[in-house]
Amino acid sequence: MQASGASLPPLHGVPMTHKDTHDVAGLPTVKGSPLFVGTVPTASSLIIDRLQATGVISTGKTNVPELAAGSHTVNSVFGTTVNPWDTSRSASESSGGVAAVIAAGIQPAGDGSDMGGSLRTPASFTNTVGFRPSDGVLPHVLPEDPWQWLAQSGFMAREVSDVALLLEVPSGPHPLSPTARPVQRFDLPEFSAPSWEPSLAGVRVGFSPDLGGRLNVRPEVRAVVDATAPVFTDLGATVDDGCIDLSDAAEVFFTQRAYDFAAWYGPLLRARPEKFRDFVAWNIELGLSLTVADLLSKDAARVRLASAVNDFFADHDVLVTTTSQVLPFDASLDYPRVINGVLQENYLDWMAAATLISPTGCPSVSVSAGFSRPSVDPAAPELPVGIQIIGAPGRDVEVLQVAHAFEAATGYGRRHPEL
Repeated sequence: MQASGASLPPLHGVPMTHKDTHDVAGLPTVKGSPLFVGTVPTASSLIIDRLQATGVISTGKTNVPELAAGSHTVNSVFGTTVNPWDTSRSASESSGGVAAVIAAGIQPAGDGSDMGGSLRTPASFTNTVGFRPSDGVLPHVLPEDPWQWLAQSGFMAREVSDVALLLEVPSGPHPLSPTARPVQRFDLPEFSAPSWEPSLAGVRVGFSPDLGGRLNVRPEVRAVVDATAPVFTDLGATVDDGCIDLSDAAEVFFTQRAYDFAAWYGPLLRARPEKFRDFVAWNIELGLSLTVADLLSKDAARVRLASAVNDFFADHDVLVTTTSQVLPFDASLDYPRVINGVLQENYLDWMAAATLISPTGCPSVSVSAGFSRPSVDPAAPELPVGIQIIGAPGRDVEVLQVAHAFEAATGYGRRHPEL
């Protein structure tokens, strides 16, 4: 309570840096690109406005890849963000800066965004929690494109309960958003009750570490993920090997991502091509080359994918899979170019565990699943591995409840790096 007698807002005094793609009035928004050095917005993004209204103190920005488009948080302006668990390794893709400060204990939670896994994969790499919500939970508003859907803002934290608390703050309708969902009650009693016993009685789990054979998963990752299946059974869930039919997911993701990149950055690429890294330019050029036939095919594929999602969740509550196909990789690399002897065709292929889920529109969370040693170096430190828990669109609360039960039963997230 304030000296005046007024109540304090729920997040009063909580310090937080913000992902450097979210505008904060008075702070630079560089987006990891020399094109935006010196850009200082006069207004904040909606997620920042709502966080600050509940008492968050904005202390700075966190690093991102160039235009938030890389598989690894490195850029020519601010350099490389490394992983607190092993500073020779990557903290992963565009919310890697947020993940690193949380894992290092600098702050308890932070905001981020996720198009191809940028909240989930960094969480897997740093033993934290990263949640990508359903479209409209954190609304897109004018003057930006209020109908965009592939990229979503969300949160990372050390615990699922902190993600749930933060989601109540900025979620809910806005007059400048035509797609916003009603406010959901994320701060449920079991998230804070110390006597709560985790239970998944009656929950139907589809368990597919390789998404029905679509993922090439490193064996040291697969071993950790496989070992989590009995946890769900012990908690009372029924577990089978069901998986969403993701046959159309890659087409939807790659086409929509390319379209969005062309819309956002096409004119800049034409004007200043020398300022773009080659793989970012490739993604923009891919969008600029799209035809009407490509877009019509993508829309038809998205309809089929939505039908497959509906079919799966008719008799399952969640899908559980790996968050990342690999362990945290060498920070001197742009991305893992080979997995199990298979060459990755582009900088997105190694992230298929996340990119195949994004176009489904499903809420998905990465939560700590355990630790593995890299098989190539037995003396190296144990490295985090995450599992991804996915629910039907709009079932965000239920996804977090399942993740919270798993987290409470295992305790993996309570382990922190030795700094």
